[in-house]
Amino acid sequence: MPEVPIPDMHAIVGSHDIVFITLDTLRHDVAQALFAAGELPVLARFLPATGWERRHSPATFTYAAHQAFFAGFLPTPSAPGRHPRLFASAFARSETTSPHTYTFEQASLPEALAARGYRTICIGGVGFFNQQTALGSVLPALFQESHWSAGMGVAGRHSTEKQVALAMQLLAENAQRTFLFINVAALHTPNRAYLPGCRADNLDSHAAALRYVDGALAPLFAACAARAPTFAIVCSDHGSAYGEDGYRGHRVAHDSVWNVPYAHFFIPSSHQHSQGAAP
Repeated sequence: MPEVPIPDMHAIVGSHDIVFITLDTLRHDVAQALFAAGELPVLARFLPATGWERRHSPATFTYAAHQAFFAGFLPTPSAPGRHPRLFASAFARSETTSPHTYTFEQASLPEALAARGYRTICIGGVGFFNQQTALGSVLPALFQESHWSAGMGVAGRHSTEKQVALAMQLLAENAQRTFLFINVAALHTPNRAYLPGCRADNLDSHAAALRYVDGALAPLFAACAARAPTFAIVCSDHGSAYGEDGYRGHRVAHDSVWNVPYAHFFIPSSHQHSQGAAP
Protein backbone atom coordinates (compact mmCIF):
# COMPACT_ATOMS: atom_id res chain seq x y z
CA MET A 1 0.00 0.00 0.00
CA PRO A 2 1.58 3.33 -1.02
CA GLU A 3 2.36 5.76 1.76
CA VAL A 4 0.10 8.81 1.81
CA PRO A 5 2.05 11.98 0.89
CA ILE A 6 2.65 14.50 3.67
CA PRO A 7 1.23 17.94 2.90
CA ASP A 8 2.79 21.17 4.17
CA MET A 9 1.14 21.40 7.56
CA HIS A 10 2.38 24.96 8.08
CA ALA A 11 0.04 26.03 5.27
CA ILE A 12 -2.86 24.02 6.68
CA VAL A 13 -2.72 25.15 10.32
CA GLY A 14 -4.51 28.48 10.49
CA SER A 15 -6.18 28.20 7.07
CA HIS A 16 -8.18 24.99 7.58
CA ASP A 17 -10.43 23.45 10.15
CA ILE A 18 -8.86 20.20 11.35
CA VAL A 19 -11.01 17.14 12.05
CA PHE A 20 -9.44 14.11 13.72
CA ILE A 21 -11.61 10.99 13.97
CA THR A 22 -10.39 7.84 15.68
CA LEU A 23 -12.39 4.75 14.80
CA ASP A 24 -11.69 3.05 18.10
CA THR A 25 -10.63 -0.61 17.85
CA LEU A 26 -10.97 -0.86 14.06
CA ARG A 27 -8.80 -3.52 12.46
CA HIS A 28 -6.98 -2.78 9.22
CA ASP A 29 -7.91 -6.03 7.52
CA VAL A 30 -11.62 -5.53 8.15
CA ALA A 31 -11.52 -1.88 7.06
CA GLN A 32 -9.66 -2.72 3.84
CA ALA A 33 -11.92 -5.67 3.00
CA LEU A 34 -15.02 -3.47 3.26
CA PHE A 35 -13.38 -0.80 1.12
CA ALA A 36 -12.47 -3.38 -1.54
CA ALA A 37 -16.03 -4.72 -1.53
CA GLY A 38 -17.48 -1.24 -2.07
CA GLU A 39 -19.20 -1.25 1.32
CA LEU A 40 -17.81 2.08 2.58
CA PRO A 41 -19.43 4.52 0.15
CA VAL A 42 -18.96 7.58 2.36
CA LEU A 43 -15.35 7.13 3.41
CA ALA A 44 -14.36 5.74 0.00
CA ARG A 45 -15.03 9.16 -1.54
CA PHE A 46 -12.03 10.47 0.38
CA LEU A 47 -9.71 7.46 0.33
CA PRO A 48 -7.15 6.86 -2.42
CA ALA A 49 -7.89 4.27 -5.09
CA THR A 50 -5.89 1.71 -3.11
CA GLY A 51 -7.99 2.22 0.03
CA TRP A 52 -6.73 2.49 3.58
CA GLU A 53 -3.04 2.78 4.30
CA ARG A 54 -1.84 0.08 6.69
CA ARG A 55 0.04 1.61 9.60
CA HIS A 56 1.34 0.55 13.00
CA SER A 57 -0.27 2.03 16.07
CA PRO A 58 2.06 3.49 18.72
CA ALA A 59 0.14 1.50 21.36
CA THR A 60 -2.23 -1.41 21.87
CA PHE A 61 -5.04 0.33 23.74
CA THR A 62 -6.94 3.59 23.65
CA TYR A 63 -5.38 5.64 26.44
CA ALA A 64 -1.76 5.07 25.45
CA ALA A 65 -2.44 5.47 21.74
CA HIS A 66 -4.21 8.80 22.16
CA GLN A 67 -1.53 10.17 24.46
CA ALA A 68 0.88 9.48 21.62
CA PHE A 69 -1.47 10.86 18.94
CA PHE A 70 -1.95 14.16 20.72
CA ALA A 71 1.83 14.59 21.02
CA GLY A 72 2.10 14.14 17.24
CA PHE A 73 2.86 10.41 17.07
CA LEU A 74 0.11 9.26 14.72
CA PRO A 75 0.19 5.67 13.44
CA THR A 76 3.48 4.98 11.66
CA PRO A 77 3.62 3.79 8.02
CA SER A 78 4.28 0.06 8.03
CA ALA A 79 7.25 0.13 5.63
CA PRO A 80 10.71 0.36 7.21
CA GLY A 81 12.35 3.76 7.45
CA ARG A 82 11.95 7.14 9.08
CA HIS A 83 8.60 8.65 8.22
CA PRO A 84 7.96 12.41 8.55
CA ARG A 85 5.09 13.34 10.85
CA LEU A 86 2.24 15.79 10.33
CA PHE A 87 2.58 17.27 13.81
CA ALA A 88 5.30 17.15 16.44
CA SER A 89 5.78 18.49 19.94
CA ALA A 90 9.28 19.94 19.77
CA PHE A 91 12.19 18.05 21.23
CA ALA A 92 15.86 17.97 20.34
CA ARG A 93 17.12 15.79 17.48
CA SER A 94 13.73 14.43 16.42
CA GLU A 95 14.34 12.17 13.41
CA THR A 96 10.76 12.29 12.12
CA THR A 97 10.29 16.06 12.00
CA SER A 98 10.52 17.42 8.45
CA PRO A 99 10.14 20.93 6.96
CA HIS A 100 6.46 20.06 6.35
CA THR A 101 5.85 19.02 9.97
CA TYR A 102 3.93 21.49 12.11
CA THR A 103 6.10 21.66 15.22
CA PHE A 104 4.83 23.21 18.43
CA GLU A 105 6.21 24.02 21.87
CA GLN A 106 3.18 22.83 23.83
CA ALA A 107 2.94 19.25 25.09
CA SER A 108 -0.10 18.39 22.98
CA LEU A 109 -1.70 19.24 19.66
CA PRO A 110 -5.00 20.48 21.17
CA GLU A 111 -3.09 22.92 23.38
CA ALA A 112 -0.93 24.04 20.45
CA LEU A 113 -3.89 24.69 18.18
CA ALA A 114 -5.71 26.57 20.93
CA ALA A 115 -2.67 28.84 21.17
CA ARG A 116 -3.02 29.46 17.42
CA GLY A 117 -6.62 30.62 17.85
CA TYR A 118 -8.44 27.36 17.23
CA ARG A 119 -11.50 26.32 19.17
CA THR A 120 -10.65 22.80 20.36
CA ILE A 121 -13.53 20.36 20.81
CA CYS A 122 -13.48 16.77 22.05
CA ILE A 123 -16.47 14.48 21.54
CA GLY A 124 -15.75 11.30 23.46
CA GLY A 125 -16.76 7.73 22.91
CA VAL A 126 -15.05 4.98 24.93
CA GLY A 127 -14.53 5.20 28.68
CA PHE A 128 -11.20 7.03 28.54
CA PHE A 129 -13.19 10.09 27.38
CA ASN A 130 -16.21 9.84 29.67
CA GLN A 131 -15.04 12.39 32.28
CA GLN A 132 -16.62 10.18 34.97
CA THR A 133 -13.31 9.38 36.67
CA ALA A 134 -9.90 10.98 37.09
CA LEU A 135 -8.49 8.72 34.37
CA GLY A 136 -11.44 9.39 32.09
CA SER A 137 -10.76 13.12 32.38
CA VAL A 138 -7.08 13.22 31.39
CA LEU A 139 -7.53 13.23 27.61
CA PRO A 140 -10.65 15.45 27.51
CA ALA A 141 -8.84 18.02 29.69
CA LEU A 142 -6.46 18.74 26.81
CA PHE A 143 -9.35 20.45 24.99
CA GLN A 144 -11.15 23.71 25.64
CA GLU A 145 -14.49 21.96 25.31
CA SER A 146 -15.26 18.28 25.96
CA HIS A 147 -18.49 16.31 25.61
CA TRP A 148 -19.62 12.78 26.42
CA SER A 149 -22.85 10.97 27.21
CA ALA A 150 -23.78 7.34 27.74
CA GLY A 151 -25.53 7.39 24.36
CA MET A 152 -22.18 8.17 22.72
CA GLY A 153 -20.43 5.33 24.55
CA VAL A 154 -19.75 1.71 23.74
CA ALA A 155 -23.27 0.59 24.71
CA GLY A 156 -25.04 3.23 22.60
CA ARG A 157 -26.57 1.60 19.53
CA HIS A 158 -26.79 4.98 17.78
CA SER A 159 -23.60 6.42 19.24
CA THR A 160 -22.01 7.72 16.04
CA GLU A 161 -25.21 9.44 14.96
CA LYS A 162 -25.36 11.21 18.33
CA GLN A 163 -21.70 12.23 18.10
CA VAL A 164 -22.16 13.57 14.58
CA ALA A 165 -25.32 15.50 15.50
CA LEU A 166 -23.50 17.17 18.40
CA ALA A 167 -20.46 17.92 16.23
CA MET A 168 -22.64 19.58 13.61
CA GLN A 169 -24.38 21.67 16.26
CA LEU A 170 -21.07 22.82 17.75
CA LEU A 171 -19.61 23.65 14.35
CA ALA A 172 -22.69 25.68 13.46
CA GLU A 173 -22.45 27.64 16.71
CA ASN A 174 -18.76 28.43 16.36
CA ALA A 175 -17.24 30.93 13.94
CA GLN A 176 -13.63 30.23 14.97
CA ARG A 177 -11.23 28.01 13.11
CA THR A 178 -11.85 24.65 14.79
CA PHE A 179 -10.01 21.50 15.81
CA LEU A 180 -12.69 18.83 16.18
CA PHE A 181 -11.76 15.47 17.65
CA ILE A 182 -14.21 12.54 17.77
CA ASN A 183 -13.50 9.16 19.33
CA VAL A 184 -15.97 6.79 17.64
CA ALA A 185 -17.00 4.02 20.05
CA ALA A 186 -19.28 1.92 17.84
CA LEU A 187 -16.62 -0.59 16.73
CA HIS A 188 -15.55 -1.36 20.28
CA THR A 189 -17.14 -4.29 22.05
CA PRO A 190 -20.04 -4.85 22.38
CA ASN A 191 -20.65 -4.48 18.64
CA ARG A 192 -22.97 -7.47 18.15
CA ALA A 193 -26.02 -5.18 18.03
CA TYR A 194 -25.03 -4.06 14.54
CA LEU A 195 -25.49 -7.60 13.17
CA PRO A 196 -29.06 -8.90 13.67
CA GLY A 197 -29.12 -12.28 15.36
CA CYS A 198 -25.49 -12.09 16.48
CA ARG A 199 -25.01 -13.26 20.09
CA ALA A 200 -21.26 -12.79 20.47
CA ASP A 201 -18.95 -10.19 18.97
CA ASN A 202 -17.00 -11.46 15.97
CA LEU A 203 -15.35 -10.19 12.80
CA ASP A 204 -18.71 -9.98 11.04
CA SER A 205 -20.24 -7.78 13.73
CA HIS A 206 -17.06 -5.68 13.74
CA ALA A 207 -17.56 -5.16 10.00
CA ALA A 208 -21.26 -4.41 10.46
CA ALA A 209 -20.36 -1.71 12.97
CA LEU A 210 -18.03 -0.10 10.42
CA ARG A 211 -20.80 -0.06 7.82
CA TYR A 212 -22.97 1.76 10.35
CA VAL A 213 -20.22 4.26 11.15
CA ASP A 214 -19.58 4.94 7.47
CA GLY A 215 -23.16 5.98 6.87
CA ALA A 216 -23.36 7.98 10.09
CA LEU A 217 -20.34 10.11 9.15
CA ALA A 218 -21.90 11.43 5.92
CA PRO A 219 -23.67 14.44 7.49
CA LEU A 220 -20.51 15.49 9.30
CA PHE A 221 -18.42 15.56 6.12
CA ALA A 222 -21.15 17.54 4.39
CA ALA A 223 -21.24 20.02 7.28
CA CYS A 224 -17.47 20.42 7.13
CA ALA A 225 -17.63 21.16 3.41
CA ALA A 226 -20.36 23.74 3.96
CA ARG A 227 -18.39 25.46 6.72
CA ALA A 228 -14.74 25.81 5.69
CA PRO A 229 -11.86 24.03 3.97
CA THR A 230 -11.04 21.09 6.20
CA PHE A 231 -8.10 18.76 6.71
CA ALA A 232 -9.24 15.41 8.08
CA ILE A 233 -7.39 12.55 9.72
CA VAL A 234 -9.30 9.28 10.09
CA CYS A 235 -7.62 6.26 11.63
CA SER A 236 -7.86 3.58 14.26
CA ASP A 237 -6.03 3.69 17.57
CA HIS A 238 -5.58 -0.09 17.71
CA GLY A 239 -7.24 -3.23 16.44
CA SER A 240 -8.78 -6.13 18.31
CA ALA A 241 -8.25 -9.87 18.24
CA TYR A 242 -11.18 -12.22 17.74
CA GLY A 243 -9.54 -15.50 18.63
CA GLU A 244 -6.45 -15.35 16.40
CA ASP A 245 -3.65 -17.39 18.01
CA GLY A 246 -5.84 -17.67 21.10
CA TYR A 247 -6.03 -13.91 21.70
CA ARG A 248 -9.18 -11.90 22.22
CA GLY A 249 -9.46 -8.15 22.68
CA HIS A 250 -6.51 -5.77 22.73
CA ARG A 251 -3.69 -4.50 24.96
CA VAL A 252 -1.68 -7.39 23.52
CA ALA A 253 1.14 -7.29 20.96
CA HIS A 254 -0.58 -9.13 18.12
CA ASP A 255 -0.75 -8.17 14.43
CA SER A 256 -4.54 -7.85 14.63
CA VAL A 257 -3.98 -5.12 17.24
CA TRP A 258 -0.88 -3.36 15.89
CA ASN A 259 -2.08 -2.99 12.28
CA VAL A 260 -4.51 -0.11 11.87
CA PRO A 261 -6.16 1.69 8.92
CA TYR A 262 -5.11 5.28 8.32
CA ALA A 263 -6.06 8.12 5.98
CA HIS A 264 -5.71 11.87 5.82
CA PHE A 265 -7.43 13.97 3.21
CA PHE A 266 -8.89 17.36 2.36
CA ILE A 267 -12.58 18.17 2.47
CA PRO A 268 -12.81 21.21 0.21
CA SER A 269 -15.22 23.97 1.11
CA SER A 270 -18.36 23.87 -1.01
CA HIS A 271 -17.89 27.64 -1.36
CA GLN A 272 -14.71 27.01 -3.34
CA HIS A 273 -14.60 26.18 -7.03
CA SER A 274 -11.58 23.90 -6.79
CA GLN A 275 -11.89 20.22 -5.96
CA GLY A 276 -9.66 19.97 -2.96
CA ALA A 277 -5.99 20.29 -3.61
CA ALA A 278 -3.78 21.24 -0.74
CA PRO A 279 -3.35 24.98 -0.29
